[in-house]
Amino acid sequence: MDQDLIRVLEKIANTLEENNEVLNRIANHYDGVVPIMTRNAKRVEKAHEELEDNQSDLDKSWGIGLSNIMKPQEN
Repeated sequence: MDQDLIRVLEKIANTLEENNEVLNRIANHYDGVVPIMTRNAKRVEKAHEELEDNQSDLDKSWGIGLSNIMKPQEN
């Protein structure tokens, strides 16, 4: 009985070590990917804000670039 209990406890300890290794790999991946995703999301948000700031009142009211159509074109 004692040997069986020892084997079960050893198996539990080994499983916990394996799980910790998997969790560490997940954490390392997360730490590597999330900052990049966050940076890209901020860039997209900034680009949208700049686009909205540069739109004319006509563009905002119609939702399209009508003022760009009306601008003189360079040849």
